Amino acid sequence: MTETIASGTTQRPLRIVVVDDELFTLKLMVHILGRLGHANVIACDSGAKGVQELSREGTTADVVFLDINMPGMDGVEFIRCLAEMRFQGSIVLVSAETDRIQESVERLVEYHNLRLLGRIGKPVAPKDISGLLVQLRSGPAAAGRLRVLPHAYTAEQLREAIAHNELILHYQPKVLMATHAVVGAECLVRWQPATGPMIYPDAFIPLAEEAGLIGEITWYVIAQAMRQARIWHQAGYPINLAVNVSMQDLAFLKFPDRVAEMAQSIGIETSSITFEVTETCIMGQLGTVLDVLSRLRLKRFRLSIDDFGTGHSSLAQLRDLPFDELKIDRGFVHGAASHPTRRAICTASLRMAQQLNLRVVAEGVERPEDWDLLERIGCEEVQGYMIARPMAADLVCDWIDNWSGQHLTHPPR
Repeated sequence: MTETIASGTTQRPLRIVVVDDELFTLKLMVHILGRLGHANVIACDSGAKGVQELSREGTTADVVFLDINMPGMDGVEFIRCLAEMRFQGSIVLVSAETDRIQESVERLVEYHNLRLLGRIGKPVAPKDISGLLVQLRSGPAAAGRLRVLPHAYTAEQLREAIAHNELILHYQPKVLMATHAVVGAECLVRWQPATGPMIYPDAFIPLAEEAGLIGEITWYVIAQAMRQARIWHQAGYPINLAVNVSMQDLAFLKFPDRVAEMAQSIGIETSSITFEVTETCIMGQLGTVLDVLSRLRLKRFRLSIDDFGTGHSSLAQLRDLPFDELKIDRGFVHGAASHPTRRAICTASLRMAQQLNLRVVAEGVERPEDWDLLERIGCEEVQGYMIARPMAADLVCDWIDNWSGQHLTHPPR
């Protein structure tokens, strides 16, 4: 059966471009894709031809299979061109290079805000290609959800969305490794217009920060999270909710007073709320940040350093700032069981956090082998698609009951 991708309410065949200077590999991949039911495949034997194909007016691709090491235009240069043309499809890296080189190129893809579907080695195998294309359809950013760049919307549209309560929260559970009990959830904001598909935060949060609207979104999210926490606590589900805060929020000296007053008025303990702070946003106004974070801890809110290891001042921040939780970034967790570099960084981060008496949450847990590794090295909490995808509030209690019935004695598989 031909794999298809959603386009509005219809289905259409995947459009695939293969870029590789090795003619044998190029022909082999076209043959494998054909056997898998994909007839709409363009083969390009150089990076320049691939760029030319993708630049033609009225053409695009759902997936690009890209060799990293090519003469002339190599894969890194090709990725730069994809970023410049705002490519919205998925990228699969095809290479026989070392893991360290491939991981560097993966980070480059993410840096350019492009979507990496995965990577496969050489010689290519049909099962690897098939698995990735199945993932394209079933993954979180798959078919029906088109990637939208931040400036596809205007500040006025976002203001109207806030005014009309079109922002909603989804919740991704966190569980204890030792008992598998659900202990918390991260609040993730979505934009659900009156008409049209749901819009994900990477398409509007940068715009909100530029337009000075991030504060309004933050306060809306905090209020919704606190109200939802109270509802769940009263129903017998005493989970902690984590809310992401931005640099602009931390620059507001009255932030601790206002959130404490909000918690009191809503009727929720401050210890039921964790504020997740991305480490890359902290150092801009360190004095103010120290003031705000210290007062939040004095008011018994919990503080988590999010995406640990992705910034430049991690150790200084752990030394100077009053965090009580560390979240290991997905980039180090996903695939850690089979990638020595990721495993080493993940393990070292965990050991350091333990010595500093910080709780540790590993995010991006999607594979049983990574779960097993985290369990062996003593990680306390985990979050990721292997446990659950983000879900609407009205689904959470039933999900917890189902999870508890299945996994309190056995880990998920």
